[in-house]
Amino acid sequence: GIPVAKVTKDQRYSAKAVNFGIMYGLGPHGLSVSSGMDYGASREFIQKYFQLRPQLKKYIDSLRKQAEEQGYVETLLGRRRPTPDVKSSNFVVREAAYRAAINMPFQGTAADLMKLAMVEIAKKLPADTHMLLQIHDSILVEAPEKKSKAVGEMLQATMENIHKLPVKLKVDISTGKNWGEL
Repeated sequence: GIPVAKVTKDQRYSAKAVNFGIMYGLGPHGLSVSSGMDYGASREFIQKYFQLRPQLKKYIDSLRKQAEEQGYVETLLGRRRPTPDVKSSNFVVREAAYRAAINMPFQGTAADLMKLAMVEIAKKLPADTHMLLQIHDSILVEAPEKKSKAVGEMLQATMENIHKLPVKLKVDISTGKNWGEL
């Protein structure tokens, strides 16, 4: 309920954690523990979340069904993960397998896109510029200061356009003299 322009960095971080938690099966108890909301408020929050995002709920349900019926789920680019444990008679094992089955297409697709981006970036980097580290959805590049703006723009354009998706990817670039300044 907060206008986007007024959302702070901490609020965005908290919302991102709640968003991914709910997407991957966080229930009312888990949400209440992680957010400080009481159980009833957490249950209502999750219900409202999926009322506002019925297509997401439908997609998550389809992943559960695919995992059970076909025995695998896959990334947007076709990488598969077998899901035999969704048929386990052990509730804890079965539910963990469903959470993994829901998580994999999202996280796996992000990993696939990152790998594609890293390959393209490596082809485009100037000789005196080096890709040092990849962490989740970030790439740390070392470049001469005079080239940092151009290299940053190349990174942003490459990562945002690495694969045609129904939504536009948004990439933020930051520069600094060391990793701590980023």
